[in-house]
Amino acid sequence: QAQLSESGGGSVQAGGSLRLSCAAAKTTYCMGWFRQIPGKEREGVAYYDARRITTYAGSVQGRFTIDKAHRENNLYLLMDDLKPEDSSMYYCAAQIQYYDGGRCYGSPRPSGDYFQLWGKGTQVTVSS
Repeated sequence: QAQLSESGGGSVQAGGSLRLSCAAAKTTYCMGWFRQIPGKEREGVAYYDARRITTYAGSVQGRFTIDKAHRENNLYLLMDDLKPEDSSMYYCAAQIQYYDGGRCYGSPRPSGDYFQLWGKGTQVTVSS
């Protein structure tokens, strides 16, 4: 059984919305969404730490919302006003150790190297 499993990707026109979900099979603390296009560097999109504090990349601030159901390990990413440049494979990631009062290890926007669990990804395609 995969420890992280994403769903909710798809194709949408520019200006549309999508909601990604990530089901976690074990206890996690800091969780995040990353995206990567083949041949390009992986980008941290949004983070949700154990204090329920969220952090966003500048490119998605105000358009994307990361959320985690209370007392659950499921993570969500609501993406509004999507742009063609948002097209990518999106990955859910998690840190499995509690750190520094609930902060993400590597804060404020940790790279993927600080995350121990990864999903297989879900594709998001935005057409103009």
